[in-house]
Amino acid sequence: MVVEHLALANDVSASITQTVLVWAGPVPTPSPVPSPAINTDGIINFIITKIVPILLAVIGIIFISRAGKGEMSRVLTSSAIVFIGIAFIAGGLAMFAFSRALVNLILGPNPGP
Repeated sequence: MVVEHLALANDVSASITQTVLVWAGPVPTPSPVPSPAINTDGIINFIITKIVPILLAVIGIIFISRAGKGEMSRVLTSSAIVFIGIAFIAGGLAMFAFSRALVNLILGPNPGP
């Protein structure tokens, strides 16, 4: 009779344990599933080799046409605006490229939970 009660108690506790585990939800995996990596070097290389030369050529044509018309003040103003714009774009690309190093510098080598 004691053995029957112990077997019944063991079955009940196993059943309760299984029920609690089902209620608790899925068990998290020990390591997260890696997501696809973004080829940042390829993106930056494409921008530098394809986009920037086209933009500079268009800007150069605009400057030459304005200078030929005698509008030197507009050329100088536009040149200054273009150089400031290029500086902002370069700064943005630098922040994009070195953001992890900047975060590690400010927060330490392993930020996060």
